[in-house]
Amino acid sequence: MRTKDVLIIGAGAAGSTAAFHLAKAGNNVTLLEQHSKENLKPCGGGMAAAVQEWFPFDLMPVVDEVINRVDFTWCLSDLVIAPLPGSSPFWIVQREKLDSFITEQAINAGAELLRPFKVTNLQKHGNYWQVTSKDGQQLEAKAVVIADGSRSPWPEMFGLGPKKQHYAFTTSVRLEGRGNIEKGTTKFEFGLVHHGFAWAFPLAKGVNVGIGSFIGQQALNSDAVLDKLLPSLGFDAKEGNRKDSLLRVWNGHSPLNGDGIVVVGDAGSLCDPFLAEGLRPALMSGYEAANSLNYWLKGDNKNLNDYTNKIQREWGDSMAWGRRISQVFYRFPKVGYQLGIKRPTAPQRIAEILSGKLGYGDIATRVIRRLLFKRT
Repeated sequence: MRTKDVLIIGAGAAGSTAAFHLAKAGNNVTLLEQHSKENLKPCGGGMAAAVQEWFPFDLMPVVDEVINRVDFTWCLSDLVIAPLPGSSPFWIVQREKLDSFITEQAINAGAELLRPFKVTNLQKHGNYWQVTSKDGQQLEAKAVVIADGSRSPWPEMFGLGPKKQHYAFTTSVRLEGRGNIEKGTTKFEFGLVHHGFAWAFPLAKGVNVGIGSFIGQQALNSDAVLDKLLPSLGFDAKEGNRKDSLLRVWNGHSPLNGDGIVVVGDAGSLCDPFLAEGLRPALMSGYEAANSLNYWLKGDNKNLNDYTNKIQREWGDSMAWGRRISQVFYRFPKVGYQLGIKRPTAPQRIAEILSGKLGYGDIATRVIRRLLFKRT
C-alpha cells in the first residue's frame, strides 16, 4: 500500500481548496469524494469577493452574478436598500460549478481524485491514518483533512469542533429564470421565518432562494414561507428544486486539529451563526489547513495547533460576537429589524460584513446593547 502525504475526505469547496494548495506545494494528495458526479447544490452560493486572495487563479469564470445592492424587507414590505461598498464586493456562484472548478485546479496541480469513494472507517495506526471505503478499498496517509460537510461523523469521533453542535434548519430552492429580481441585487427577508430569515441570490439564468432558522430545534415550516416568498419574487409558489438541510453553525471556540488530522468548512462548524455564510469560512479553512499541513509535513512544525489558532483569530473571534447578535436578534426579530436594519448606519455595516471589510466584533457591543435595552 502506497502511503500518501494527505487524504482529503470530501471534494467540496473546503476540501478542494486544501487539495489545490497542498498539491501546489509538492505534496502527494488524494481527494476522496463519495458522489460519482457533481450533484445540484441549491444553496445560497454567496461569498465575499475577498476570497480571491486565497487563490492564484481567477475565480471569475464561475461567478454568476456580481452583487452591488442588498434589499432588506420585513414581511415583504418596509424596504431598506443597502449599496455595497467598492467594486464587486459580493459574488454569487453555483456551488456545483465552484466545487468542480477548484477540484479541476487541484488535479492540474497534481492532486488525485477518487470518486465514488465513500469512507466508512477512519483510524490511526502508528504514525499513519488509514481509511477504508464502502467497497473495502484501503488507503493510508501521514495526514487527513475532514471536509465532508455538516453530516460528517468524523469530527465528533476524534474530538474536533464543538462538543455540542448548534444547527440551523435550512431549505434551499433552485429556480429557473430571474423572476422580478434586478441585476446585481440580492434580497434578505426578515419576518416570514420564525427565528430566522430568507434570502434570494440571483444566478446567470436562475435564482437561489433559501430560508433558515437559527434558534431552537424546531423544523422549518418551509412550505408556508415559500407560498408567500416565491410569488413576491415573481415565481409560482410551488416552483423549484428544493433541498432541506441541517447546517452546523459556529458554536464556540473548539479544537480543529489533532495528531495529523484537521477539519475544515461545514464539517468544522464554521458557518456564520447570524447570516449563514458558509463559503468564505470553507475556502479560508481549506487554505489555512493546507498551509499548516505543509509546514508540519516538512517538519517545520511539531503539531497542527497553528491551524486552530489562525482560524480562531481570523474567523472565530468575529463569530463569537455574531452568535451573540444572532441570539438576541432572532429572539426579538421585529425589534431587531427596526433597530438593527432600519437604523441609518446599519445597512452599510451589514454590507461591509458581507463584503468582508468588517467583523461582528466591530459592531457587536452597540448592536446588542441597543437590542436588549430598547426593545418594547
